[in-house]
Amino acid sequence: MLGAAFSRLGIAAMHVMAWLPLAWLRLLGAALGYALHALAWSRRHVVRTNLALCFPGLPEKERRQMARQVFVHFACAWLDRSWLWHGSEARALARLQLTGELQALQAAGPVVIFAPHFVGLDAGWTALTLGLPRALATIYTDQSNKVLDAWILRGRQRFGRGKLFGRGAGVRPVLESIRQGDALYLLPDMNFGPEESIFVPFYGLPAATVPSLSRFARLARARVVPVVTRMTPGGYQVQVLPAWTDFPTANAAADTALMNHRLQGYINAMPAQYYWVHKRFKTRPAGQPTVY
Repeated sequence: MLGAAFSRLGIAAMHVMAWLPLAWLRLLGAALGYALHALAWSRRHVVRTNLALCFPGLPEKERRQMARQVFVHFACAWLDRSWLWHGSEARALARLQLTGELQALQAAGPVVIFAPHFVGLDAGWTALTLGLPRALATIYTDQSNKVLDAWILRGRQRFGRGKLFGRGAGVRPVLESIRQGDALYLLPDMNFGPEESIFVPFYGLPAATVPSLSRFARLARARVVPVVTRMTPGGYQVQVLPAWTDFPTANAAADTALMNHRLQGYINAMPAQYYWVHKRFKTRPAGQPTVY
């Protein structure tokens, strides 16, 4: 009951913050990010561990600085949901720059969008629902807090014809959506446990990774189009990259390893904006010790 009350209070604050100039909101985000870095010690440990595993050649001082930047970007992106979900459409359009190979998403035929877990993932979704003539679909993990869950669902369905499928809905309705012409906005670069994952390299380490990008692309006979969202001082740049011409193959493990390899290139261009707060290496191969 108390959690729901706090959630409603927080959502009311987001309504108010939607009116703030972006520079003010980013200052608030920076303050919140530094506070989280200082106080959320367990999550700070996760971020620092991830960075140490993935960037072992980076000096410790630089990794600690990057960890602080991760929390700042995370907090800023969370506060930016105020204007994404409660601000005017004109304000969202002014702050979202959709660039790149848009024809790869507009051309006829099934499409699966590879959308890595950068902090601007909701900004990328909003930009595409505003800027594309075709409907989008995505797979959604239910939140235990039902007030927060309803708020997120409303925000993500605000523009366009967005469809959200619960993770427990299975493959069939998602495939049907793709075949009907919806572009699937897929975020497969996370650890969902050993039941759904296979181990493939990520920064040279075995990482439990869902092979869903290969699976959906193969079953729907869809082209895969990467979309990378970068936070900028003026909002977000949502870049549509060229469709992959060598994906998928008949080998899901090889496809998933290739996905992680290409993802590393996207991350290396803006490492502090990746979602390092996630326990990416929580699931370990048999016999290997925990890293967190």
